[in-house]
Amino acid sequence: MPHIAYQLYCSRNFPPLAETCKMLSEAGYSNVEGFGGLFGDLPTLEAALKDNGLRMTSSHIGLDMLENDPAKILEIASTFGTQKMFVPFVMPDDRPNDDAGWRAFGKRLEAAGKPVKDAGVAFGWHNHDFEFVATESGAMPMDLIAEADIDLELDLGWVARAGLDPVEWINKYAGRIKAVHVKDIAPTGEATDEDGWADVGHGTLDWGSIHAALHHAGIDRYVVEHDNPSDDKRFATRSITSINAF
Repeated sequence: MPHIAYQLYCSRNFPPLAETCKMLSEAGYSNVEGFGGLFGDLPTLEAALKDNGLRMTSSHIGLDMLENDPAKILEIASTFGTQKMFVPFVMPDDRPNDDAGWRAFGKRLEAAGKPVKDAGVAFGWHNHDFEFVATESGAMPMDLIAEADIDLELDLGWVARAGLDPVEWINKYAGRIKAVHVKDIAPTGEATDEDGWADVGHGTLDWGSIHAALHHAGIDRYVVEHDNPSDDKRFATRSITSINAF
Protein backbone atom coordinates (compact mmCIF):
# COMPACT_ATOMS: atom_id res chain seq x y z
CA MET A 1 0.00 0.00 0.00
CA PRO A 2 1.21 3.54 -0.70
CA HIS A 3 2.07 6.05 1.99
CA ILE A 4 -0.96 8.37 1.80
CA ALA A 5 -0.89 11.98 3.02
CA TYR A 6 -3.36 14.84 2.78
CA GLN A 7 -2.24 18.28 1.61
CA LEU A 8 -3.63 20.61 4.26
CA TYR A 9 -3.93 23.40 1.68
CA CYS A 10 -7.12 21.64 0.51
CA SER A 11 -8.79 22.62 3.79
CA ARG A 12 -7.51 26.19 4.04
CA ASN A 13 -11.09 27.47 3.66
CA PHE A 14 -12.44 25.16 6.39
CA PRO A 15 -10.99 26.31 9.73
CA PRO A 16 -10.18 25.60 12.46
CA LEU A 17 -7.14 23.42 11.91
CA ALA A 18 -7.89 21.19 14.91
CA GLU A 19 -11.26 20.21 13.42
CA THR A 20 -9.65 19.51 10.05
CA CYS A 21 -7.11 17.22 11.68
CA LYS A 22 -9.83 15.41 13.62
CA MET A 23 -11.78 14.90 10.39
CA LEU A 24 -8.71 13.53 8.62
CA SER A 25 -7.90 11.13 11.43
CA GLU A 26 -11.46 9.81 11.42
CA ALA A 27 -11.30 9.43 7.63
CA GLY A 28 -8.27 7.15 7.97
CA TYR A 29 -5.32 9.46 7.35
CA SER A 30 -2.18 9.27 9.46
CA ASN A 31 -0.01 11.68 7.45
CA VAL A 32 -0.38 15.21 6.12
CA GLU A 33 1.61 17.55 3.92
CA GLY A 34 2.03 21.11 5.19
CA PHE A 35 2.16 24.44 3.39
CA GLY A 36 3.59 27.85 4.15
CA GLY A 37 0.40 29.40 5.50
CA LEU A 38 0.58 27.11 8.53
CA PHE A 39 4.02 28.14 9.70
CA GLY A 40 3.14 31.36 11.47
CA ASP A 41 1.97 29.41 14.52
CA LEU A 42 3.97 26.20 14.89
CA PRO A 43 2.67 25.34 18.41
CA THR A 44 -0.94 25.33 17.18
CA LEU A 45 0.00 23.16 14.21
CA GLU A 46 1.99 20.81 16.42
CA ALA A 47 -0.88 20.43 18.89
CA ALA A 48 -3.49 19.83 16.16
CA LEU A 49 -1.40 17.07 14.61
CA LYS A 50 -0.37 15.44 17.88
CA ASP A 51 -3.89 15.43 19.32
CA ASN A 52 -5.16 13.56 16.26
CA GLY A 53 -2.29 11.12 15.70
CA LEU A 54 -1.09 12.79 12.50
CA ARG A 55 2.46 13.33 11.22
CA MET A 56 3.59 16.01 8.77
CA THR A 57 5.86 13.77 6.73
CA SER A 58 6.24 16.23 3.85
CA SER A 59 5.70 19.93 3.32
CA HIS A 60 5.60 22.71 0.77
CA ILE A 61 7.87 25.63 1.57
CA GLY A 62 8.16 29.06 0.01
CA LEU A 63 11.29 29.85 -1.95
CA ASP A 64 11.56 33.27 -0.30
CA MET A 65 11.51 31.76 3.19
CA LEU A 66 13.97 29.10 2.15
CA GLU A 67 16.42 31.67 0.81
CA ASN A 68 15.92 34.29 3.52
CA ASP A 69 15.38 32.16 6.63
CA PRO A 70 16.69 28.63 6.11
CA ALA A 71 16.98 28.19 9.88
CA LYS A 72 13.18 28.45 10.10
CA ILE A 73 12.79 25.75 7.46
CA LEU A 74 15.18 23.47 9.35
CA GLU A 75 13.27 24.16 12.56
CA ILE A 76 10.05 23.06 10.87
CA ALA A 77 11.66 19.88 9.55
CA SER A 78 13.14 19.06 12.94
CA THR A 79 9.99 19.85 14.93
CA PHE A 80 7.71 17.70 12.79
CA GLY A 81 10.08 15.02 11.58
CA THR A 82 9.41 16.13 8.02
CA GLN A 83 11.19 13.89 5.52
CA LYS A 84 10.55 15.73 2.24
CA MET A 85 10.20 19.42 1.36
CA PHE A 86 9.19 20.94 -1.95
CA VAL A 87 9.01 24.46 -3.34
CA PRO A 88 5.58 24.55 -4.99
CA PHE A 89 5.20 27.71 -7.03
CA VAL A 90 6.63 30.87 -8.49
CA MET A 91 4.48 33.88 -9.36
CA PRO A 92 3.86 34.61 -13.06
CA ASP A 93 5.93 37.79 -13.05
CA ASP A 94 8.88 35.85 -11.63
CA ARG A 95 8.81 33.03 -14.17
CA PRO A 96 11.60 32.86 -16.75
CA ASN A 97 10.72 33.08 -20.42
CA ASP A 98 13.63 31.28 -22.06
CA ASP A 99 15.80 28.19 -21.71
CA ALA A 100 18.65 29.96 -19.93
CA GLY A 101 16.24 31.46 -17.42
CA TRP A 102 14.66 28.14 -16.54
CA ARG A 103 18.06 26.47 -16.21
CA ALA A 104 19.14 29.28 -13.90
CA PHE A 105 15.94 28.86 -11.90
CA GLY A 106 16.74 25.17 -11.42
CA LYS A 107 20.21 26.08 -10.17
CA ARG A 108 18.65 28.64 -7.84
CA LEU A 109 16.46 25.90 -6.37
CA GLU A 110 19.46 23.62 -6.03
CA ALA A 111 21.45 26.25 -4.13
CA ALA A 112 18.54 27.23 -1.90
CA GLY A 113 17.80 23.63 -1.01
CA LYS A 114 21.34 22.71 -0.02
CA PRO A 115 20.82 23.34 3.74
CA VAL A 116 17.73 21.14 3.64
CA LYS A 117 19.51 18.31 1.85
CA ASP A 118 22.51 18.67 4.16
CA ALA A 119 20.11 18.09 7.07
CA GLY A 120 19.05 14.78 5.54
CA VAL A 121 15.69 15.96 4.19
CA ALA A 122 14.75 15.34 0.56
CA PHE A 123 14.27 18.57 -1.37
CA GLY A 124 12.79 19.43 -4.72
CA TRP A 125 10.25 21.16 -6.95
CA HIS A 126 6.49 20.69 -7.18
CA ASN A 127 5.00 21.42 -10.60
CA HIS A 128 1.85 23.08 -11.83
CA ASP A 129 1.03 23.32 -15.55
CA PHE A 130 3.16 26.31 -16.60
CA GLU A 131 6.27 24.11 -16.60
CA PHE A 132 4.76 22.20 -19.51
CA VAL A 133 4.43 25.16 -21.88
CA ALA A 134 7.31 24.89 -24.32
CA THR A 135 9.77 27.74 -24.73
CA GLU A 136 10.55 29.25 -28.14
CA SER A 137 13.23 26.59 -28.61
CA GLY A 138 10.67 23.84 -28.02
CA ALA A 139 12.13 22.85 -24.65
CA MET A 140 9.92 22.07 -21.68
CA PRO A 141 10.65 24.19 -18.60
CA MET A 142 10.10 21.08 -16.48
CA ASP A 143 13.02 19.38 -18.23
CA LEU A 144 15.20 22.46 -17.85
CA ILE A 145 14.45 22.75 -14.13
CA ALA A 146 15.16 19.05 -13.72
CA GLU A 147 18.70 19.48 -15.07
CA ALA A 148 19.53 20.75 -11.57
CA ASP A 149 20.34 18.36 -8.74
CA ILE A 150 16.90 18.38 -7.12
CA ASP A 151 14.11 15.90 -6.50
CA LEU A 152 10.59 16.19 -7.88
CA GLU A 153 7.08 16.00 -6.52
CA LEU A 154 5.00 15.34 -9.63
CA ASP A 155 1.49 16.78 -9.54
CA LEU A 156 -0.39 14.35 -11.74
CA GLY A 157 -3.48 16.53 -12.04
CA TRP A 158 -1.56 19.52 -13.34
CA VAL A 159 0.33 17.33 -15.82
CA ALA A 160 -3.04 16.20 -17.17
CA ARG A 161 -4.36 19.77 -17.16
CA ALA A 162 -1.42 20.66 -19.39
CA GLY A 163 -2.72 18.11 -21.89
CA LEU A 164 0.01 15.55 -21.24
CA ASP A 165 0.01 11.94 -20.11
CA PRO A 166 0.99 11.55 -16.43
CA VAL A 167 2.28 8.03 -17.11
CA GLU A 168 4.85 9.34 -19.61
CA TRP A 169 6.20 11.82 -17.06
CA ILE A 170 6.22 9.24 -14.28
CA ASN A 171 8.31 6.97 -16.49
CA LYS A 172 10.57 9.81 -17.61
CA TYR A 173 11.58 10.91 -14.10
CA ALA A 174 10.94 7.72 -12.15
CA GLY A 175 14.25 7.88 -10.30
CA ARG A 176 13.77 11.53 -9.32
CA ILE A 177 10.16 11.53 -8.12
CA LYS A 178 9.97 11.35 -4.33
CA ALA A 179 6.22 11.94 -4.06
CA VAL A 180 3.20 12.55 -6.28
CA HIS A 181 0.12 14.71 -5.87
CA VAL A 182 -2.86 12.51 -6.54
CA LYS A 183 -5.65 14.73 -7.86
CA ASP A 184 -8.41 14.24 -10.37
CA ILE A 185 -10.12 16.28 -13.07
CA ALA A 186 -13.88 16.51 -13.46
CA PRO A 187 -15.50 15.90 -16.86
CA THR A 188 -15.66 19.00 -19.04
CA GLY A 189 -18.31 21.40 -17.81
CA GLU A 190 -18.73 19.74 -14.42
CA ALA A 191 -17.62 20.89 -10.95
CA THR A 192 -17.24 24.47 -12.15
CA ASP A 193 -17.69 25.65 -8.55
CA GLU A 194 -14.60 23.57 -7.70
CA ASP A 195 -12.46 24.88 -10.56
CA GLY A 196 -13.02 21.68 -12.52
CA TRP A 197 -11.25 19.39 -10.04
CA ALA A 198 -12.77 16.15 -8.77
CA ASP A 199 -12.43 13.80 -5.83
CA VAL A 200 -9.76 11.20 -6.56
CA GLY A 201 -11.28 8.29 -8.47
CA HIS A 202 -14.38 10.29 -9.39
CA GLY A 203 -12.91 12.19 -12.34
CA THR A 204 -11.39 11.46 -15.72
CA LEU A 205 -7.84 10.30 -14.95
CA ASP A 206 -6.99 6.66 -15.67
CA TRP A 207 -5.87 5.60 -12.21
CA GLY A 208 -5.36 1.99 -13.22
CA SER A 209 -2.51 2.85 -15.58
CA ILE A 210 -1.20 5.65 -13.36
CA HIS A 211 -1.09 3.50 -10.25
CA ALA A 212 0.59 0.70 -12.20
CA ALA A 213 3.26 3.11 -13.49
CA LEU A 214 3.86 4.49 -9.98
CA HIS A 215 4.17 0.98 -8.58
CA HIS A 216 6.57 -0.06 -11.34
CA ALA A 217 8.69 3.03 -10.65
CA GLY A 218 8.74 2.34 -6.92
CA ILE A 219 6.93 5.60 -6.08
CA ASP A 220 4.77 5.07 -3.03
CA ARG A 221 4.26 8.58 -1.59
CA TYR A 222 0.77 9.72 -2.56
CA VAL A 223 -0.38 13.17 -1.48
CA VAL A 224 -4.12 13.68 -1.87
CA GLU A 225 -5.04 17.13 -3.17
CA HIS A 226 -7.94 19.17 -4.51
CA ASP A 227 -7.27 22.88 -5.05
CA ASN A 228 -10.80 24.05 -4.23
CA PRO A 229 -13.20 21.49 -2.74
CA SER A 230 -16.64 22.74 -1.74
CA ASP A 231 -16.71 20.07 0.97
CA ASP A 232 -13.31 18.98 2.28
CA LYS A 233 -14.71 16.09 4.32
CA ARG A 234 -16.41 14.63 1.24
CA PHE A 235 -13.24 15.06 -0.77
CA ALA A 236 -10.93 13.60 1.89
CA THR A 237 -13.16 10.60 2.59
CA ARG A 238 -14.00 9.64 -0.97
CA SER A 239 -10.42 10.12 -2.14
CA ILE A 240 -8.77 7.88 0.45
CA THR A 241 -11.42 5.23 -0.23
CA SER A 242 -10.56 5.34 -3.94
CA ILE A 243 -6.82 5.14 -3.34
CA ASN A 244 -7.18 2.19 -0.99
CA ALA A 245 -9.05 0.40 -3.77
CA PHE A 246 -6.41 1.03 -6.46
